[in-house]
Amino acid sequence: MGFIERLSAPILSIHDLLSKLQSPFLLFIRLYVAWVFLKSGMHKIGDWETTLVLFEYEYQVPLLNFELAAYLATFGELVFPVFLIIGLGTRFTAIAISFVNIIAVVSYYATLAKGAGLVWHYLWGTMLLTSILYGGGFFSIDHWFRSRIGKE
Repeated sequence: MGFIERLSAPILSIHDLLSKLQSPFLLFIRLYVAWVFLKSGMHKIGDWETTLVLFEYEYQVPLLNFELAAYLATFGELVFPVFLIIGLGTRFTAIAISFVNIIAVVSYYATLAKGAGLVWHYLWGTMLLTSILYGGGFFSIDHWFRSRIGKE
């Protein structure tokens, strides 16, 4: 084994390990972000009257009636996470949830900025960006569809 091969062997081993960890990591990201938004949606429908009051007086969703905003936010937090969990349309779904995340920050910025809540939205946004850039990985319906139609 030559000098260059000996130097590159550890790098190639690390590269192989990281390649094997990519799909489980993408699955973890999808599950974690989906859980956060799904839990929020469940809280909203669990006490719908309070949700409407919050959207009317606390959250300042731009350009939308408070009731429509409440319905759209709840829909986005209940439906898109399910698609994210199974990895169906992962990139599109991550973009949709990112939109919900951005609207939440814009609507509730004054309150979020006072506490640590804004940091969580940044974290979820970064995790969603990872799903947008890399897709669902091996453990997704997207991968299964691609393998069935011969694109992988």
